[in-house]
Amino acid sequence: MTHTRYAFVKANWHSDIVDRALEGFLELIPAEQVDVYDVPGAFEMPLLARDLAQTGRYTAVACAAFVVDGGIYRHDFVAQAVVDGLMRAGMDSGVPVLSVSLTPHQYQETDHHNAIYRDHFIQKGREAAHAALKVAKTRAGLAAAA
Repeated sequence: MTHTRYAFVKANWHSDIVDRALEGFLELIPAEQVDVYDVPGAFEMPLLARDLAQTGRYTAVACAAFVVDGGIYRHDFVAQAVVDGLMRAGMDSGVPVLSVSLTPHQYQETDHHNAIYRDHFIQKGREAAHAALKVAKTRAGLAAAA
């Protein structure tokens, strides 16, 4: 069975930036084929990604978050845990789980930086859509050849 639905999970932390990844994703994959889910932050994405992937409804699950140094903890710890969790969700479910999770080394909440990252997230959303489509095509080819 060929699925034509995609899940897109986005963290609400810095949503003015993160939501732009969905815009880029929807430039390549029609909105009517995409179910969108919100989570509070990046750390909550892997569990939901796994649950969505295991439903069997989705060709791929894309997840977007912006993990920045908030001065309280090391953001690289969070980013690593999130990316590891997303990879595990994909491996455990057999459904591609794609990451649009960015962790800049030097981010400041200025208009200049926000504009840069808003634009960058659009591009990263497009890249996730390209990856979802390419992986789906490759996997369909493998299944047909088997």
